[in-house]
Amino acid sequence: MRLLFLGDLMGRTGRDAAINALPDLRAKLKLDFVVVNAENAASGFGTTGKIAGQVIQAGADVLSGGNHTFDQKDILSVIDNDNRILRPINYPDPTPGRGFSIYDAPRGKKVMVVNAMGRVFMNEMDCPFKAVDAALKKYRLGVAVHAVIVDFHAEATSEKMAMGHFLDGRASLVVGTHSHVPTADAQILPGGTAYQTDAGMCGDYNSVIGMEKAEPISRFLTKMNRERFSPASGEATVCGTFVETDDRTGLATRIEPLRLGPRLMEHVPTI
Repeated sequence: MRLLFLGDLMGRTGRDAAINALPDLRAKLKLDFVVVNAENAASGFGTTGKIAGQVIQAGADVLSGGNHTFDQKDILSVIDNDNRILRPINYPDPTPGRGFSIYDAPRGKKVMVVNAMGRVFMNEMDCPFKAVDAALKKYRLGVAVHAVIVDFHAEATSEKMAMGHFLDGRASLVVGTHSHVPTADAQILPGGTAYQTDAGMCGDYNSVIGMEKAEPISRFLTKMNRERFSPASGEATVCGTFVETDDRTGLATRIEPLRLGPRLMEHVPTI
């Protein structure tokens, strides 16, 4: 299978860039399944039912989330009823929504997508390792499902790497989000799981992790909050991770980063 994961959509410019790029990417890369992290899609904080629908209509099969999942209260009206919108699996009960689901893909394939959130330098949550482990024990790669994609929304690179190795051989792809900076460590781990510490964001990289520069710089200089953060509005770069899997085992045979836009060195996989 050919899988694409797009990193955090950052505000209007990021989501518009992803929405515009997805139809062409699906065709050129002959994609079977696409996951997009949309937790910053609405002005940098959360997403809405309307925005989620636009991204799905453009070509995303599933939207994952993170620590800003519930910032827009509008999402509460849809997250329980639409399994294409996920929130981290390790939110405590009885948080609305779901942390994983299984989806139909072309040629009768089944894809499992799991969304989890780290605890290092993040809000207090249930253990992500135990939560993901329980889900993957219930639906085994190569037996119950043909591919498993895990979005681990976490701050610490060590925690993300630990999750990758913890799931090695049990997932097709473990990819980090939240940091908004694409890492240069895309690799296939010894057990056959594709891994990248952070997919990067879809947003304006002439910024401070997607936000207009003035206020973050001011806060570092003065330790004072003068204004609200606002997403940078320049031309966005679309960043993500492309993976091919073995149809028999569901494990990865190829991983490449995707960077499409004006600020970073472009790299688009070829088929």
